[in-house]
Amino acid sequence: MSDKLKAFVGIGIAVSWSGLLIAQGVVTQRNLSLAMAKTIAEAALAECKAKGFNTSAAVVDRAGQVLVIMRDEQATAQTAEMARRKAYTARMFRITTMEFQKRTTEDPARAAQRDLADILALSGGVPVQVGNDTIGAVGSAGSTLQQDDACSKAGVAKVADLLK
Repeated sequence: MSDKLKAFVGIGIAVSWSGLLIAQGVVTQRNLSLAMAKTIAEAALAECKAKGFNTSAAVVDRAGQVLVIMRDEQATAQTAEMARRKAYTARMFRITTMEFQKRTTEDPARAAQRDLADILALSGGVPVQVGNDTIGAVGSAGSTLQQDDACSKAGVAKVADLLK
């Protein structure tokens, strides 16, 4: 192998390795704390209770994993699962489930998104965001669809000053 070819191969290997080194590193992400998740869930439940509804609230983290599920002692059992799925949907699509419901109804090309596991296209799920970064979501279930949405928004509003 000639010296020029060896040098060329050596440079190629060095460039390849440097690309690998650049690709490695630590990723820092914001996430909801358990305390904040509890505050959001409690505020959502309180808002619905004040309107006379016995509901459930769920809060998921940035990965869509449950941090908190709370069910009013008089809420029916399925409301907890519905709240979890609404929170998951809001987190995964980074929009309210009211908006998701509308989008997937009006656009036939997006309707198949409703068939994904754990997705629930009903109002009541709201993303929790810091700027444009979605760090979690809350879901409320057990009242009317409009009220579920309002309860979830009340939960996020309770911690709005901490999300700046």
